Amino acid sequence: MIFTPLSIEGAYKIELDRKEDERGWFARAWCRDEFEMHGLEGEMLQSSFSYNKSAGTLRGMHLQRRPSFEGKLVRCIAGRVHDVIVDLRANSASFCRHTAVQLDATNGVALYIPPGVAHGFQSLVDESTVLYMMTDRYTPELADGVRWNDEAFGIAWPMPVTCIAERDASYPDFDSRRAWS
Repeated sequence: MIFTPLSIEGAYKIELDRKEDERGWFARAWCRDEFEMHGLEGEMLQSSFSYNKSAGTLRGMHLQRRPSFEGKLVRCIAGRVHDVIVDLRANSASFCRHTAVQLDATNGVALYIPPGVAHGFQSLVDESTVLYMMTDRYTPELADGVRWNDEAFGIAWPMPVTCIAERDASYPDFDSRRAWS
């Protein structure tokens, strides 16, 4: 795996190190030792899928509040998505900044999202599926987020939103007192 640090402290774009031959290619998708060598949590406790029927579907911006330390490794395994993260850690040098990475089933790129960083994506094509691996168990009462179009972050989404959950559309304006600390 090839780890490239992003502008959000502790976040990485992770590319496959493909070994190709006449059959196609083979690549490691996750390795505890390699994650730990990069200072990342090496144990994944849960895995989930997100299937998105239509292009323009937006999910996010989600995270879990303390006491959770949920980090995520996300990869698009069907279709293509525009993936965005926003740093909500008050003590981070990248606080309130965001970055985006395009994930698609053919490039195999993954995104590591550290605890305290909100995550969301927009499906760029119909029938996109995202695979999540999480370093902590999902706890509904700790689930939180920020609004996808909050002016505090200035995220430019690549296309109009065609479908979004009411919860995601109705988060209040960001207040720095709600920072993850």
